[in-house]
Amino acid sequence: METSNILLQKFKTPFETVPFNQIKPQDFLPAIKEAIVMAKKKVEAIKQNTEPESFKNVVEALEYAGPEVELISGIFFNLHSAETNDDIQAIAKEFSPILTEYGNDISLDQELFLKIKKVWDNKDKFNLNEEQMMLLEKSYKSFVRNGALLNDKEKEVMRDISKQLSTLGLQFGDHILKETNEFLMLIDNRDDLKGLPEDVVEEAALTAKEKGQEGKWGFTLAYPSVIPFLTYASNRELRKKMYLANSTKGFKGDDQDNKEIVKSIAKLRYQKAKLLGYESHAHFVLEERMASNPKTVMSFIDNIVNHATPAAAAETEELRVYARKTDGIIDYQKWDNMYYAEKLKNEKFQVNDEMLRPYFKLEKVIDGVFQVANKLFGLSFKQKSDIPVYHADVKTYEVLDENNKHVAVFYADFHPRAGKRNGAWMTSFRGQKIINGVNIRPHIAIVCNFTKPTPTKPSLLGFQEVTTLFHEFGHALHGMLANTQYETLSGTNVYWDFVELPSQILENWAYEKECLDLFAEHYETGEKIPADLIKKIKDSSSFLEGRATLRQLSFASVDMAWHSSNPEKIQDIEVFETGIMEHMEFLPSVQGTCISTAFSHIFAGGYSAGYYSYKWAEVLDADAFEFFKGMGIFNREVANKFKESILSKGGSQHPMNLYVAFRGKEPNPEALLRRAGLVK
Repeated sequence: METSNILLQKFKTPFETVPFNQIKPQDFLPAIKEAIVMAKKKVEAIKQNTEPESFKNVVEALEYAGPEVELISGIFFNLHSAETNDDIQAIAKEFSPILTEYGNDISLDQELFLKIKKVWDNKDKFNLNEEQMMLLEKSYKSFVRNGALLNDKEKEVMRDISKQLSTLGLQFGDHILKETNEFLMLIDNRDDLKGLPEDVVEEAALTAKEKGQEGKWGFTLAYPSVIPFLTYASNRELRKKMYLANSTKGFKGDDQDNKEIVKSIAKLRYQKAKLLGYESHAHFVLEERMASNPKTVMSFIDNIVNHATPAAAAETEELRVYARKTDGIIDYQKWDNMYYAEKLKNEKFQVNDEMLRPYFKLEKVIDGVFQVANKLFGLSFKQKSDIPVYHADVKTYEVLDENNKHVAVFYADFHPRAGKRNGAWMTSFRGQKIINGVNIRPHIAIVCNFTKPTPTKPSLLGFQEVTTLFHEFGHALHGMLANTQYETLSGTNVYWDFVELPSQILENWAYEKECLDLFAEHYETGEKIPADLIKKIKDSSSFLEGRATLRQLSFASVDMAWHSSNPEKIQDIEVFETGIMEHMEFLPSVQGTCISTAFSHIFAGGYSAGYYSYKWAEVLDADAFEFFKGMGIFNREVANKFKESILSKGGSQHPMNLYVAFRGKEPNPEALLRRAGLVK
């Protein structure tokens, strides 16, 4: 098809990567509209086919019907997260509903569903392999779960709900990004910077200068700014100001307020679930998870909360006593937590992030994860300068196997900027699949918000940033090593409470001397990280683990409370949250703060009724890493088993089957509790 729109042409770039340097925002709407027309023609051909329905001419044909839609929407939403601007945000308001409408047109098409149902009803006749059977089941259930069994009136209601949800999710995210970008705490008295590391002070001076406030210091709600401030700033009043700004996002009653949006999203999700015959949104979501139902999730949460609560209570009391003894603090508050936790950790273990940062120059840590991938899976990473990028900060690599064969393209985007949302994530610009015997290899990206370099220092990572890089790189490996027939079953397209296993297991390597010796060296002297410092990292890894566990599970509980019953009764969000979390809190709640209105994971991401999956996957990763530890952390036999049983298989089989194929048994939660120091 001849077209001047770059998004609809075959990309004439290395590895057919996205030609970001040629794409203009105004290309997106006409491209997605044309791509949808093309996809619908293929769907119509499936419906008009008079041959007997088969897996190949119905299910497989539908799988391959809309590659242009997937490609264009993937590019657009990745830019919306990592390099947005006013034009992209304005386009999103039209782009997202168009895409939702297309999804509804497919999933609510009765003729198409009846063809899929015929294949489903006669599945035993087609001699399908395991992956084909999984695709058929996923396709059939997807139609049913999207309303294929509803009557025409109910389908229209479903369409309307889906449209509203897509718009509200975008509004939620835009509000948080805008509020994050607009906040600036300016400091003009150097005494107010006491306790802050010099590189944080230097970065704050650059931030103020960028905002036209030269000679002052500026702190924002971007992760590398707010976290160091709450961790190190001695000025308690300014810590309180920063804490309140960060904990009231979307909750101030202004133009960026998310209170009504959150309530609307929860109500619409509930209505959709009821329409489909489910008790709640959580029941609907968890049908397609390892956990299966809300009762299992709540039992899982309660079990770990019971183990963590005594430790968390003792840890909180220890911090209270320490703050009183150190600085005479008698009304210990939440904005004191990170500050005194860091001081106490430093006193107990003589280790802190500022002591460790010089050993974790970003470029060396990147090289470290590359070496880990090489030792485990034989991968090598060749930096490329000819692959177009969406921002100058982005680095690109060709990924090769041991035989120098192309495996994937890898994008790395590490530093915060105004057009990028907070947090860290892995994504893809092209998924893996096999078409006509050709293995189409993936284009994978990780996007982070790490400490930026300054005029006098390179980017030096705190240890939590190091583990974040390992985490996201674990997701990237899941994408890069994908090797399935169908893209919808490839890479990270797995049950949501299984998707964190590859990412969380890789974090374990960052604590091991054998791994750290590969890359952790002082950026000025070249001295390797001392063995006693590695021991201190390891010894301190479960410090305040009871509190950390309860914090994560409190978020999971808020998520489940929103989604496991009728949210209509939730009027006051602050009261609602307090009621859920009070048995996991040991400090006074701070009036006017809120989690839900900035809880992007569940209201603008894909984690609704799924936030528990982080802790669920920790059970898997702790159990799996014990296997590696027993055989050697770089044991190629175990690594190959992990690659072949889990990383390459994607969602082509049930995750428990994949896990057992790797481990030889189902996971044991005791491994996590042992690692966390919550059981002896």
